[in-house]
Amino acid sequence: MEPLIEIPGNEQHIGELSNSVLAAAKRNMEAHRMGNAVEIQAPSQTAVAPAVNDSAAVIHMIERAALDPNVDIDKMERLLQMQERIMARNAKAAFDAAFADMQKELPVINERGGIKDRNGNVQSKYALWEDINEAIKPILARHGFGISFRTGKRDGHIVVTGVLAHREGHREETEMELPADTSGSKNAVQAVGSSTSYGKRYTAGALLNLTSRGEDDDGHAAGVANVQVINEEQFLALNQLIEEADLDKVAFCEHWRIDSVKELPAGKFNDAVASLRRRIAYRAQQSAVRSANA
Repeated sequence: MEPLIEIPGNEQHIGELSNSVLAAAKRNMEAHRMGNAVEIQAPSQTAVAPAVNDSAAVIHMIERAALDPNVDIDKMERLLQMQERIMARNAKAAFDAAFADMQKELPVINERGGIKDRNGNVQSKYALWEDINEAIKPILARHGFGISFRTGKRDGHIVVTGVLAHREGHREETEMELPADTSGSKNAVQAVGSSTSYGKRYTAGALLNLTSRGEDDDGHAAGVANVQVINEEQFLALNQLIEEADLDKVAFCEHWRIDSVKELPAGKFNDAVASLRRRIAYRAQQSAVRSANA
């Protein structure tokens, strides 16, 4: 995967400096062991001004140690590891601060997408990925963030991983596993594309804590029918099957386009049960095959 965002020059310089200083120290120690110790001058590009932060202080120590022919390389490497931890800590702090500032600017996304039943009535609405992307992209850039996605497959499902990275080097990830969306007579390619779009929408929402709402005044689309949902007994049965199927509830809800298991329309209960039982049977079959081949 290509880099999401450019690492600032300061951190990049420190990383290059660490490598060059350690290499110089190793050359000096080797020369000393061979009886040919020579004075090693610090490279001009590694000159460091008086330390103004923890990372610069550690690098300053490493640079001075590199000029010593008797330097302990193990200690040097521990210093470098310390410097990397400091950089990671500073990057996380910068990420958190920028994220807090950015949160105040992130908008509520209008829901222009709609899920229709067989009669053409809109059952639920959702925010389109293109609307989300257009709304958040300039705000992310302004605060030094970039968001990207990786896709893959696991047990026949599509896995979408969202990555939120900050220019100081820290990043956060979350993933969602989804079945291929075959609703609406989609072909195989369309099913993968649809599920990938869902994955982008929900991983971005999880990483950024996005919210959405209907475009109409009361938050409900005109013409949405009142849909009867499953009862408590059906809810408990579904929960048990979801657990047996080792399926994430978020993935289940995404597949059925609901916000929670309790909101599953009663008319879809039998289909949901059948789908979960197929998954359970498939996983049992795969487990048996692996055991036989062990």
